[in-house]
Amino acid sequence: MTTTPAPGRRRNHVIDVARAASVAVVVIFHGLLYQVRIVDGAPAIIPWAAPTYLYPLTWVLMIMPLFFVAGGFGHALTLDRMTREGASLGHFLASRGRRLVGPLLVFVGFCTFEASAAAWAGHVDAAVTLSRQLMQLLWFVSVYLVIIAVAPLMVRLHDRHGALPMAVLLAGAVVVDAWSFSVGSDFGRNLNMLLVWPFVHQLGIAYERGWFRRGPLWTPWLALAGGAGATAALVFGAGYPPTSVGFADLPIANIQPPTLAMATLALAQCGLLGLVERSGVLAHLTPRVERNLAVANALMVTTYLWHIFCIGLAGLALVGLVYLWPAASGVLLNQLVVAACGLATVVALVPLIGRLEFRLIPPLGAQQDTRTAVAAFALLMAGTTGVWLSGTVLHPAAPASVLALASLFGGAWLMRRAADTRRRPGPVAE
Repeated sequence: MTTTPAPGRRRNHVIDVARAASVAVVVIFHGLLYQVRIVDGAPAIIPWAAPTYLYPLTWVLMIMPLFFVAGGFGHALTLDRMTREGASLGHFLASRGRRLVGPLLVFVGFCTFEASAAAWAGHVDAAVTLSRQLMQLLWFVSVYLVIIAVAPLMVRLHDRHGALPMAVLLAGAVVVDAWSFSVGSDFGRNLNMLLVWPFVHQLGIAYERGWFRRGPLWTPWLALAGGAGATAALVFGAGYPPTSVGFADLPIANIQPPTLAMATLALAQCGLLGLVERSGVLAHLTPRVERNLAVANALMVTTYLWHIFCIGLAGLALVGLVYLWPAASGVLLNQLVVAACGLATVVALVPLIGRLEFRLIPPLGAQQDTRTAVAAFALLMAGTTGVWLSGTVLHPAAPASVLALASLFGGAWLMRRAADTRRRPGPVAE
């Protein structure tokens, strides 16, 4: 099976830059959410209570919707190519799912070793609690796996019905928000993970189909103004949380789980992307910039999974310097310095981790077994979600975690069989 792009089809620089920039903003943003201090001679991490005048900045820097917009854009391109080539559903699931096998095995495997060692050393409760907190990062991968699974259907629905699937998803998000806020159920808002983020993914499909970036110029301007205006109306007029992310004194926000405000923000961002693309400012990049963009995008999931570890490592190094040079503590433990050092640590370590992950990504053979691919993808999806909810402890006292890990690692093993049927190998899909 060949996977050559259609003639004239090139990578979209605007989407690539947006995706790479969003990763960098996530790292910096998380580096600013906590303060590192020396309390009674020992390092302490203190959640940051941001001043209210910075609340608007959280909306400007909230770029998580761009991940899903880029995903919808990429899935539409990939599925179009596979349709031309007559590829199967198994090929799509295997080609997408296998790319997550390497990052998941390295990250979850490392955390499983650490947490399980602590549990068997007698610290079961602490290991379960801490590993579950760290695995909150997997919400993104869990939701994204669900979106991949339904992407073929959602692309077809968009091509047949246009905005109707978006309207249905948006209406569902409105109902969930209205119900959860009225009864005070923060847990109920989790339903929006399967409504808001798929809606944003549909916007990415629409963007690939030409919405916002082709046609009348008023289209992206209307999306930008309408999305930004709707977000402001929800925050200032409908009682939604004032920030996109949570802070120490404001734990309930709009991102996790997402609210309708994330959907309206995504609409505004699509309008902005369309205006940038129409301007042509990113139309011609140097080969070196294109290569760096390609590397950054290839390491997107790796960066996301390991950035908290990198920020923590940078914080520990800065604390060590403070013990050697106490007079400089005000500078060394400044949040901007911690965030900058965290980003530098990401740049240094993530490519090395990526090399290990690459070796664990199953090769994509000439043909795939659809039933095996569906089973592998389902196991991988269930395992990732289970680990997100229960942590990474292999111990009799944590049966839910053991079951989730078995599902994740079993899905990764089965995905290798699904992706490469041991027939004549073909080129790896891009």
